Amino acid sequence: MKDYIFNVHDVVLMMTAAECVLLSIFQQVLPIRERNYGFLLTAFLLIVAIVSTCTLMLWNDQFEVAPLLSQWLLPYLLIGALMLKGPSIYLYVSALTQQNLRLQRHHALHLIPALLVGLCIFAFDLGSDDLRRLSIAGRSPQERMVDLVWDLSAVVPLAYALASVLLLHRYRVELEDEYSHFSTTELYWLNILIYCVLISWGWTVLAHVLAKYVSVETADGLGIADNYVSFILINAFFAYSLSYAHQLLATQPQQSRETAAEEPSKSAIARVRQAMEVEKLYLKKNLNLEQFSTYLDLSAKETSAVINKHFGTNFFEFINSYRVEEAKALLADASKAEMTVLDVLLESGFNSKSAFHRFFSRLVNMSPTEYRKQALNKKSVTV
Repeated sequence: MKDYIFNVHDVVLMMTAAECVLLSIFQQVLPIRERNYGFLLTAFLLIVAIVSTCTLMLWNDQFEVAPLLSQWLLPYLLIGALMLKGPSIYLYVSALTQQNLRLQRHHALHLIPALLVGLCIFAFDLGSDDLRRLSIAGRSPQERMVDLVWDLSAVVPLAYALASVLLLHRYRVELEDEYSHFSTTELYWLNILIYCVLISWGWTVLAHVLAKYVSVETADGLGIADNYVSFILINAFFAYSLSYAHQLLATQPQQSRETAAEEPSKSAIARVRQAMEVEKLYLKKNLNLEQFSTYLDLSAKETSAVINKHFGTNFFEFINSYRVEEAKALLADASKAEMTVLDVLLESGFNSKSAFHRFFSRLVNMSPTEYRKQALNKKSVTV
């Protein structure tokens, strides 16, 4: 018997599916304190396994399964999984960059694109044979719907990959606003990984578009290359999850390595205190350690030693705590009642709404609006 049922490209799809299932099981037995991002990674792996399996069943004529599954259920499984891989990766990144993220009802909105495409498949009674026949001209409504279904299954994941890149960028900005020093290694590798996803799914869209205008052989080659890239990405995701993901969740400010071993001098402590309490240097926006040290006529090393050793905090925590106190004074001042919260945060030295609300809520245990309401009510009662 010399007939070959599977070629090497089919084997790659089978290996991808099998590896995804095995990695999903392995992911769930890992001793991880935070299970949420592990669950989302497992969901992503299983979705990719479904995509690989269904792709093999759709395009390999010698893959024999029950007619009900191959002809009618296969389109729902394949297109549904393609539509869900974008939301799964976006929620995975969200879980890594937001501590204590819990899936809420509003997260179910990410299911809407997949549900709508599923309704289209049902309404136009699309089967596996229809999905195999890509139409360039789109002569009939059914053929146009097949084109639309494939278009959406390529574009929607790419949109979620772009959203994931933007989410990581915003997370880095928030870290820079909040901490003077933080570990960048885990974030660096996650950025590389998500950019690889963006490139991979961008390639999928490009291959899908080109397939309408090139020969069948070239279109097949583009699709096969996409399968190989997916196989590589799966291995990269799992390696990242094992090595760095748990560390990213625990990202904390790092103490400056330049901190002096000896105790800071009394004159340096007095100079820092005067700069904050009298000169109010914290009101300067985008103030960093080097600029602050220049104002004090101290070295950055000595300034960092004062803040770390004497005040027991890092530079940005130190500066922003004074800014929060300034904001509290403005919010509690009845004569400043016409100032908006945005005016208050800018006046107190903040230049980021997210950093202001995060610091204020953490230090005061309530929102700026709630604090203003309580402070002004107390003054009106005493009067």
